[in-house]
Amino acid sequence: MALHNRKYLKENRRELRGSLTPAEAELWKYLKEGQMEGRKFRRQHSVANYILDFYCPSERLAIELDGQIHQNSNSEYFDEKRDQALESLGINVLRFENKEIFQNLEAVLQEISSSFSR
Repeated sequence: MALHNRKYLKENRRELRGSLTPAEAELWKYLKEGQMEGRKFRRQHSVANYILDFYCPSERLAIELDGQIHQNSNSEYFDEKRDQALESLGINVLRFENKEIFQNLEAVLQEISSSFSR
C-alpha cells in the first residue's frame, strides 16, 4: 500500500486545499513555488493515514498549524501520537500555533529554515 497520498484521502485533501485557514493561507505565501530556500512544499499532503498541512519531501519535513481545537487534552494526545507515527517514518514535524503566523511570522520562517539540512 502506498505511503504517500493514498487514494481514499484524495477528496479530503482536495477539500482542505480549497479551504485553507487564514494562518495556512498566510504561511503558504512564503512556502509555495520554492520561495523557502528553493525547497518545494506541498499543501494538504498525506503520509500514511494523516493529512499534513504542509510537507517538504526533500527535507522529510511536516509543518502543522494548530488552532484552538488543538488546545484540549484529547487533541494534544492525538497530535502527540500522530507526531510519533510520522517521526517513526523519518519525518520531522514542526508545530506552530495559528497566532504565531500572525504575531511572529519571521520567527516561524526562521525555525523552518533552521530545520533544513544544508
